[in-house]
Amino acid sequence: MNAPVQDWPIQEWTLDNAAWMGARPRLSVLIPFLNDDPRRLIAALDLEAPVLGGAVEIVLLDDGAGDDELARHVGAAVEAMTLPTLLVQLPRNEGRSRGRNRLARHARSAQLLFLDSDMLPDAPDFLRRYLELLGPQTPPVVFGGFSLKQAPDVPEHRLHRRMAMRSDCAPAARRRKTPAKFVFTSNLLIRRDVFEAESFDEGFTGWGWEDVEWGVRVARKHPILHIDNPATHLGLDPARIIVMKYEQSAANFARLLRAHPDIVRRYPTYRLARLMKLAPFPALWRPALKAVALAEGGPLRLRAFCMRLYRVAVTARAI
Repeated sequence: MNAPVQDWPIQEWTLDNAAWMGARPRLSVLIPFLNDDPRRLIAALDLEAPVLGGAVEIVLLDDGAGDDELARHVGAAVEAMTLPTLLVQLPRNEGRSRGRNRLARHARSAQLLFLDSDMLPDAPDFLRRYLELLGPQTPPVVFGGFSLKQAPDVPEHRLHRRMAMRSDCAPAARRRKTPAKFVFTSNLLIRRDVFEAESFDEGFTGWGWEDVEWGVRVARKHPILHIDNPATHLGLDPARIIVMKYEQSAANFARLLRAHPDIVRRYPTYRLARLMKLAPFPALWRPALKAVALAEGGPLRLRAFCMRLYRVAVTARAI
């Protein structure tokens, strides 16, 4: 079924498969994508369909990619899915926060599992593990984890791999020590009543910090459970894309600081940014940090160190 739906100010189009109409799901998997191809992810999820008994639905959002060929391929994959699946397509991009809020409005279950389109479950019973958490005592928020187990090790991604392994790929035991710090929408289960009270802040634009802000806000009211049910991040970036994302994120960090100054001022990133803001001659050392981070032939440890400092330097300009 293909039908336009008006949701001011952007008109959307929807396509569902044969299993969608009669489904009564207990879990909604929400997957936004922009230029990334989500077919590998949804095919992996669909392998679990025979043992799920219709308890899981998938909702995809094409957030204005404008790629007609990709849209046709994804639409064909949706129609072939065994799991109840809906594709929502937008004519133009509306952003990470608005897109995820839109996905939640299309979900029909009481539990929302946000997955990024460039993720891939590490376990064959990935969805079943989440279903086992559901019941009278369903946790408000659950983060399953982030890995690089299935990501190809290619030279142009080694800097990102090194940085992600250090900062993002942590087992549940480590994440539980600072629960709000490890809240990424790449693999995040949220109870619907929690999300309806605390949706994503649509004032965030571009890349970065909107999931951190959400985690800080929700952690004030609800516990965050960390479990080991990871998914691999396949979408590692070359250094130039990391730099571009960091440069986009400065205004979002400033918005996070305005919303939660008591929390953000404790962050090592903020404290170092305050010091860097006072350092003389930024027009000399800031480009130097960027140049070393982008130097493909340089020592990986040094490049990672300079990339982290460059992110702080960009942040310093926004506070």
